Amino acid sequence: GLITAIGACGIQPGDEVIVSPYTMSASALAPILYGGVPVFADIDEDNFGLCPKSVESKITPRTKAILVVHIFGNPARMDAIMEIAQRHNLKVIEDCAQAPLAEYKGRKVGTIGNLGVFSLNYHKHIHTGEGGVITTNDDFLAERCQLIRNHGEVAAEAKGVTDFTNTYGQNYRLTEIQAAIGIEQLKKLPRLIDQRLENAAYLAEKLGAISGITLPLVEAGSKHVYYVQPFKFSADVFGIHRNRFIEAIKAEIPSAVLREDTPLIGGGYVRPLYLQPLYQKRVAGCSFNCPKYEGSVSYEKGLCPVTERMHFDELFTHEFMRPGMSKSDLEDVVRAFEK
Repeated sequence: GLITAIGACGIQPGDEVIVSPYTMSASALAPILYGGVPVFADIDEDNFGLCPKSVESKITPRTKAILVVHIFGNPARMDAIMEIAQRHNLKVIEDCAQAPLAEYKGRKVGTIGNLGVFSLNYHKHIHTGEGGVITTNDDFLAERCQLIRNHGEVAAEAKGVTDFTNTYGQNYRLTEIQAAIGIEQLKKLPRLIDQRLENAAYLAEKLGAISGITLPLVEAGSKHVYYVQPFKFSADVFGIHRNRFIEAIKAEIPSAVLREDTPLIGGGYVRPLYLQPLYQKRVAGCSFNCPKYEGSVSYEKGLCPVTERMHFDELFTHEFMRPGMSKSDLEDVVRAFEK
């Protein structure tokens, strides 16, 4: 879905796309597949989405789009990001993989930018095994997505399509069975979200009362849908590093049934993407190595200091708010934290 959306925006070799360093790798990888260059902006330390000030500082004459991630289910600061995008004539793609039915100041995520991309991967709020959904209210972009997902063969000649940029070769079609499952899953989504919100509210009240644990910011009129529930940890208050605290929690609370090797709590999220070998070794065939790229991009450690501080020292996330957790289960979690 992200690859399709980036292609629909016409990204070509030498173009830059501003991306988040703190998300699943596909968000930053999508521009590379068209020869585009991912440029990492830092995150907001209160809601962990892209920081608008950092985004603006990364814009150059080569910037063509901003790929915003509503990480953990919490909407990014979309008013500021959309204002920047409109001022610089940039496309905005919303990565809503972790945020179905999340709202930013009363508007559903995926309806604010030019394109929204949702995931139906097996561990999301609802799923079809694998798959995704793209939303847009732009007829031109919708047609580009249809062409890209299906080898450029969606009645192109009959419709008089003459621009086949980025439409070659792909097959990203969702199967009919997956689509049927997805339609039924969508009917369950509001109820599943409500269960997450209820459980997250209880844990936020109890865990947020512990000195040294800070809740994320959810802007007024907005709705966080909690793919996971994030908190910030203060080593100054606790007198130990976050990782030691998290290991103690893991020792108190068993993992989920059939997930014995996958604890439901962890320090940090994913290592900042620019520290991965792809960027450190610059192994992409075109993209940042392309002769058409006239800019200079850094992937050095220290590039996004807030992201690095959150990942290595302060942020932790858990999944104890998932549907199926009973009140007594939630009380077990609270007792573990208090102990």
